[in-house]
Amino acid sequence: MTRSDAGQQPLTLPGVCFDALASGGGSARESSFLAAGERTRRLLLLGELLDLLEEQPAALGPLPPAAAAWEAIGRAARARPSAVEELLSAPQVGNWIAHALRRLHGTAGGPPLWVDTGHVHALSVVACLRAGVDGATEVPVRNGDVMLPTLGLARLPGATSPYTTARADVRGGTLHLTRGTRSTAVEPLRAGRSATWLALRSVDDRGRVVLDDLDPYRDLDDPVPPDPLGGAEFQAWRTVFGEAVEIFAADPAPGPGRPVLTDLRCLVPWGPALAAAGAERLPVRSASTADAYGSMVLSRPPDGLALAETLVHELQHGKLGAIMHLFPLLDDDRAETYYSPWRPDPRHLTGLLHGAYAFTGVAGFWHDRLGGPHHDTAAFQFALRRLHCRHAVATLLRHARLTDVGRRLVHGLAATLDAWLRRPLDVRVVRRARAAARSHLVEWRLRNLRWDAATGTTQVTGGLQHGVWYDDRVRLYGLPPGLLADPRTADEYLCAGDPAAALPRYAEALRRDPGDAHAQAGWLLAAAALRPRLRPALRLPERAAHLMA
Repeated sequence: MTRSDAGQQPLTLPGVCFDALASGGGSARESSFLAAGERTRRLLLLGELLDLLEEQPAALGPLPPAAAAWEAIGRAARARPSAVEELLSAPQVGNWIAHALRRLHGTAGGPPLWVDTGHVHALSVVACLRAGVDGATEVPVRNGDVMLPTLGLARLPGATSPYTTARADVRGGTLHLTRGTRSTAVEPLRAGRSATWLALRSVDDRGRVVLDDLDPYRDLDDPVPPDPLGGAEFQAWRTVFGEAVEIFAADPAPGPGRPVLTDLRCLVPWGPALAAAGAERLPVRSASTADAYGSMVLSRPPDGLALAETLVHELQHGKLGAIMHLFPLLDDDRAETYYSPWRPDPRHLTGLLHGAYAFTGVAGFWHDRLGGPHHDTAAFQFALRRLHCRHAVATLLRHARLTDVGRRLVHGLAATLDAWLRRPLDVRVVRRARAAARSHLVEWRLRNLRWDAATGTTQVTGGLQHGVWYDDRVRLYGLPPGLLADPRTADEYLCAGDPAAALPRYAEALRRDPGDAHAQAGWLLAAAALRPRLRPALRLPERAAHLMA
């Protein structure tokens, strides 16, 4: 393996395959193409990192030169190419490469630089172990721990400083770690968890999907400390993952909302050590990064259905990220101006495209649940998501400076959504979904836009000036009507279809706090339902704010 390997195989994608991706779906064939593109990108970035480390040898501090690590990786690749290929494509390795490059370019911080860049030597140790070849080097030690990416965490006793080094000798599949006069021997390919070795564990019986609670580069950006899960919590993850896999097993393939599960490599529990990744309030908190294809950070879902929906959502983000690594889709000035139906704040067009692609997959997931045991939930979610996604796609077609490839992709999404919008559903479900979509849009405009009477225009006021918000009416509209038989709050009365009872309750809330945007939106929605002449105000609620004074 050489650093130029990445450019030896041209990547070509037939138009019919791109159109499958543009529809929001894609089969194993398209997945293989995207994985090949990510492999090429990964090797190019690794080559850039190694070049920078050769130019800046001091960046490795007390550790050997980067060339020594690459030589060991090359020996391992010649002995067992597939093992090294799997290692270099691991999501945590992608996160590490991206972070190390940011460190070298001065756009990220962290521990002493050599601790981050020196992770290349831990990578070489794992390559030797996986390929069955011997080798020796020095590796960084963080708070007494040595992370071996894709394998686990070695814990060295007697640590007295947060950052130091240890000698790593690989002999016959055993790793000997020596620091000062102390030495520890572990067998990373066979050992489980003990006082000196914490193996990474899988949530599936075939060992393909890791539940990573250890790797410092498992998060979205900067390194984080290990956060090992207890046995009961780990088993809970295995249970919900098994339930999710069973749900997908019943689906036809391929298509939007039907993920290629072989794309999934790693789940990262959203623990206290991990930073928040967004303002979106969902039953499951989740996030992903384009640097770690096949991985996602998420809170443990309550059941397999919630996990299955989340897997679809984040794998769609990963798929679009891989597409965007290969094809320029739009020219975006990154102005955070546009309404995104899933967000509390204005978004730029790239973010809107990501949301449209991800939630088209989510809409497809719920489409596949129609007529099944979760039909009631599926019908509302499908009705709502298809509306949301079509709104976002319309915004992209109207405002985004799309490339030819980008236009082909967005039109592909539009075709999928237009077909779904023709799918008949219970009129009561459609009515509730439309009401939920209108409620969120009205409140979003009241919170994020301001009417300028002097110019007769609407202006964006900026994102999240008053913190994260969530329109609970969307959740209430999604409940089966029988669950709102005994309404008590203004929102419950409105969502139960009684705007006359909701209106004075919203008015009382506004008397207590005239600036309460949630109450303002509720008052306007209730008033428009009772007084048809007010309905046009729902299109520009920021202009009608004086009505609630």
